[in-house]
Amino acid sequence: MSDPIPAHVGNGVVVELITYPIKGCAGVSLQRAVVTPAGLAHDRSFMVVDPAGVFRSQRRDPRLALIRPDISADGGHLTLSAPDCEPLRLTVDIDAARRDVLLFGAPLRGIDQGDVVAGWLSQALGVPSRLVRVPPEHDRRTDGETPGTSGYADSSAIHLLSRASVESLNERLRAGGAGALPTSRFRPNIVVDGWPGPHTEDHLRHVSVGSAELGFAKRAARCAVTAVDQKRGVRTGPEPLRTLAAYRRFPDGVVLGVKFAVTRPGEIGVGAGLVVGRWAPDADDRRVPARPASHDAPDSHRGTVAIAERGGGRDAASATR
Repeated sequence: MSDPIPAHVGNGVVVELITYPIKGCAGVSLQRAVVTPAGLAHDRSFMVVDPAGVFRSQRRDPRLALIRPDISADGGHLTLSAPDCEPLRLTVDIDAARRDVLLFGAPLRGIDQGDVVAGWLSQALGVPSRLVRVPPEHDRRTDGETPGTSGYADSSAIHLLSRASVESLNERLRAGGAGALPTSRFRPNIVVDGWPGPHTEDHLRHVSVGSAELGFAKRAARCAVTAVDQKRGVRTGPEPLRTLAAYRRFPDGVVLGVKFAVTRPGEIGVGAGLVVGRWAPDADDRRVPARPASHDAPDSHRGTVAIAERGGGRDAASATR
């Protein structure tokens, strides 16, 4: 059965705004945000890479979650902090030579931010690392029902998730003896409350919020990052993917939340209402049947985790220029 749109669904209200200046690192909560064609201002505008230019992710390096970036409003200065490291403040370089980088195998370009921050990140993560910034001429295109652009995000510019959807998952986790998870596990940009039921966001196709407009791109396929405790920077086991896979598995992956492209830049503030311009005519409910629960449930779920570890599902496959 599909998750129907309630007959008198409210428009929903923005209750959290979060930008992630460095891909894979901690988020920054905002009360107001500028929305650019690539998403919330500065979102995933930096990326940690290995010496060969391949991006680092919490899938392999969960300690990324412990690195807390603070970026100036104009994007000109970045401050980094992490446990057992002195804070580092750097002036962002947009004039240095460009270098090749790889995001899920897709070739992109980045501006290396120098040896000082590279040394700091290598100490914080325990592996050789460098920091790159999206060049001003970045022309990456993202796919989906509404194409768009983004910085170094896995795919589309904006990830929106409702509290009702997270609470529906938490009810199942508690029933199975696991603990409830915070919304931060799913690293959304926009958190919405006020809808009476879960997964209302799946049905959105065009919304206005603040002075910005967003067009639906795809559902958000979940990966192994959801199993990383964002406060401790450690993996915690098969949840929530195991539980999600039992009721939210679709042909495009195990999904929770949705991705949007920006169709009109603007500004958004916490407390802003979502005005739905268009709903999906019919819910796509081609769920893949879940396997029966058994003693081997953790083993039977390893396929889902392994796929997510290798590349993050369909969202990863859409990391195109």
